[in-house]
Amino acid sequence: MDPVVTVLASEGAGTAVLLLLGVGVSANATLTDTFGRGGGYLMVALGWSLGVFAGVYVAHPSGAHLNPAVTLAITAQSLLPGGPTELAPGIPVSLVTVLAYLVAELGGAFAGAVAAWAVYRPHFDRHPEPRETLGALATAPAVRSGPSNVLGEGVATFVLVLVLLVLARTPTELGPLASALVVLAVGLGLGGTTGWAINPARDLAGRLAHAVLPIAGKGPSDWAYAWVPVVGPVAGGVLGGLAAHALGAVGG
Repeated sequence: MDPVVTVLASEGAGTAVLLLLGVGVSANATLTDTFGRGGGYLMVALGWSLGVFAGVYVAHPSGAHLNPAVTLAITAQSLLPGGPTELAPGIPVSLVTVLAYLVAELGGAFAGAVAAWAVYRPHFDRHPEPRETLGALATAPAVRSGPSNVLGEGVATFVLVLVLLVLARTPTELGPLASALVVLAVGLGLGGTTGWAINPARDLAGRLAHAVLPIAGKGPSDWAYAWVPVVGPVAGGVLGGLAAHALGAVGG
């Protein structure tokens, strides 16, 4: 199969599953009259992590990036001496394939967010607090401070990408479970300040879904904050990729 077709189908489907389950658990824990209402941060963290577990399985043919920060990290590695020449087995690094990953990740994330909204639509429409309605679809900081919020997202994504790329070189039988456990560890350890987007597609697609969907009394989509969960994860992810490459060079 053509690599671009593989990427579009695989990454799109995997990221859609991730957002469907992730936004789903956020909605379940937050919205009015759900069985999971009040489940708390641990429930949400577990749900998102298990969403990663499921999404990695679905997106296996394309290497299961599920995240532009991961794609850009591997792309940055490819520019270094001894760097990878493929984004996943059989998928060469090129402008076309990188763009295919980014389009599939964003498109799949949007589709997954919309699907989760459709499942929980009556609860979205009955929820009286607009800020929490947005929070079921996109992230927001506990304390709003641009530089600190960017740092938090950057450090969390740095750790995520560094560990994931090192794991990819390490013999293990954990498979997708390893990715889910890393996401859970990052969420529990570093997610308390910004809600750990750690994925530009996850937040941007969810925020866009909030903006365009007919949610009763939804309020604004807080686009003034939207740059933070894009800039922080992209910067942290690229730096994490470079650090993983440096560790590989030392170890090799």
